[in-house]
Amino acid sequence: MSINILVTGSKGQLGSELQALSANSGNQHFFFYDLPELDITSHDLVDRVCREHGIDVIVNCAAYTAVDRAETDSDAAFRVNRDGAAVLAACAKERNALLLHISTDYVFNGESCTPYRENDPASPRSVYGISKWEGEERIRQIAPSYLIIRTSWLYSVYGANFVKTMLRLGSERQLLNVVDDQIGTPTLAADLAAALVTILDHYDPTVQYQATYHFSNEGVASWYDFALAIMELSGLSCKVLPVESAHYPQIAPRPSFSVLNKSAIKREWGVEIPYWRASLAAMLQQIQRSEKE
Repeated sequence: MSINILVTGSKGQLGSELQALSANSGNQHFFFYDLPELDITSHDLVDRVCREHGIDVIVNCAAYTAVDRAETDSDAAFRVNRDGAAVLAACAKERNALLLHISTDYVFNGESCTPYRENDPASPRSVYGISKWEGEERIRQIAPSYLIIRTSWLYSVYGANFVKTMLRLGSERQLLNVVDDQIGTPTLAADLAAALVTILDHYDPTVQYQATYHFSNEGVASWYDFALAIMELSGLSCKVLPVESAHYPQIAPRPSFSVLNKSAIKREWGVEIPYWRASLAAMLQQIQRSEKE
C-alpha cells in the first residue's frame, strides 16, 4: 500500500533528515514543503497542497523555535506553534489523514527528578513551551487521528545547533564555560527521522491513532557533558569548564531537568534508540567526511 506524506518545515533539521531518508522510502511518497511555498497557518494553502497530492499523512516539523525571542514575539510563536497546529489538525480531519506532530520537552517545568512520562502533567514555564503545549491541545481537540512526538536538544548536520556552535567556538577559543545544572538528553535529528519512518512503515489507515510519545537518544547529560564530548570526539583541544546557569541568565527559563522516558515508543512501535554519545560520534564523522569531499 502506498501512502502520500506531506512534510512541513522541510528545510529545518528534522525535515532535512527526512528528505535524506526519503530516497529509500519504497511505497512512501513524500512531499516536502516549507516557507514561502507553504504557510501552515493558512488553511487554504494547506488544504490545496493536501488535495493536490492526495495526502494521507501530515508530518509537522514546522515550528517557531526561537525560545528567547518568543518571550517578546509571543504573537508569532502562538501563530505557528498553536494556530498552525490547529490548521493542520483541521486539514487532517477533513481528509481523514493522520497528523504526526513534533513537540518538545519544554511542555514540562523541569522540576522532576525522574524521566518524564507522556502522561505527566504539563506545566510549561516559557512562551515557547506554552505555545507548543497549546498546539498539542488543539490537535487533541480537532484531529481524529494523531501522534504527538516530544523530543529534546535536537541537533543535526543540517542547520544551526549546539554541536555546530561548540565546534566553531572550540576551534576559535582555548576555554569555554558551559552550564552543568541543566540536565536532559541530546537527540540526533537523523535518529528521530528514522523513528518517524519506522512509525510510518507500520501506519494503518484503518486505525485512528490518538497518542503521545517521547523520543530522545538514550542516556542523560548536562550541556557541559555534551560540550565536553563534542570536544573529545572531534579532537579539539579547547578546555570546557562547568558553570551554573546563574552565570548565563537567559530571557526564557529553561527546564533544569528534561529527561524523557522513551519506553512507550520502543514498546509500541519497535523503535530502536541509540545512546547519545554514539549518535554524536556518528554525526561528527559525517561532518568530517563531508569536509574531505
